[in-house]
Amino acid sequence: MAGGRCNLLLTVLLAAWVAAETEEEARPERASLPAEQSMVLPMTASNWTLVLEGEWMLKFYAPWCPSCQQTDAEWETFAKIGELLHISVGKVDVIQEPGLSGRFFVTTLPAFFHAKDGIFRRYRGPGVYEDLQNYIIQKKWQSVEPLTGWKSPASLTMSGMAGLFTISGNIWHLHNYFTVTLGIPAWCSYVVFIMATLILGLFMGLVLVLISECFCGSVPRHLSEHAEQNQKSQEAHRADQLQDVEEEKDDSNEEENKDSLVDDEEEKEDFGDEDEAEEEEEEDNLAAGVDEETGDTQDPGPPREAREEVELEATEGGAPEQPRSPGTEAAEDTLRQRKSQHAEKGP
Repeated sequence: MAGGRCNLLLTVLLAAWVAAETEEEARPERASLPAEQSMVLPMTASNWTLVLEGEWMLKFYAPWCPSCQQTDAEWETFAKIGELLHISVGKVDVIQEPGLSGRFFVTTLPAFFHAKDGIFRRYRGPGVYEDLQNYIIQKKWQSVEPLTGWKSPASLTMSGMAGLFTISGNIWHLHNYFTVTLGIPAWCSYVVFIMATLILGLFMGLVLVLISECFCGSVPRHLSEHAEQNQKSQEAHRADQLQDVEEEKDDSNEEENKDSLVDDEEEKEDFGDEDEAEEEEEEDNLAAGVDEETGDTQDPGPPREAREEVELEATEGGAPEQPRSPGTEAAEDTLRQRKSQHAEKGP
């Protein structure tokens, strides 16, 4: 009986040893088994054109984004049933692929896009497995306005945007290399970028000048001579026009001066005629006044013979002449002044 117990114990120990050996042999095999392969296809600038054919769902994320990390498991689950839904699932790391983020103009993370035969739409729902599945099965994407025209990722405009984002991403990586890896101060990095920008601008300007010289070239000699002749003829024509205008102005000024002189002479003649008429009227009035005064002052007196005798006696006796009245003298003076003024105006 004791021998039977010993045999049983040996059997148990042998079985335990075999199991231990088997487990040790199985551990390397388990460690050598690959991890479960992800069904999400990483998209890069080299293979993004695959989304132009068929139906796709894309996710834009960043490793440091907490919201993106929360949707990773849901996105993996959604990718596993992609074959059943006849849809491909991809993801884009905006840190590694800044050009694609610029091409799709991604401004928030995470960002989801649906693509159907090259027509893109923005998915704005939650990144939950059930919602994503319903979005495809129920074709809710048909009610979403597509990105057409210049907004389409395949357009020329967004290709230029992708180039700008790529350049900015490379500059950012280079700045991190200077400041983190090499330990250069940030202001030194900024100075380097400023100098590089100036040098690049000068170089591009030189290239543009050379290209213009190559395509345009120098103007042929006969064309330049013809252009000079045309310019000289135009200048001569302009000079002739200016001279004609000046001559016309001089002629018009001379005519105006002549007209003004003629008008002045006519006015003088009119004034002279008026003065003569006034002088004649005044002379007539003075003569009439003198006659009236002489008629009033002289008495009827004796006959002619008696008057002659009286005058003879007066002359013989040296009697003084009869004085004239003051009115007559004033009239004579005025008449003499008028005659002198008329004589002065006459020449």
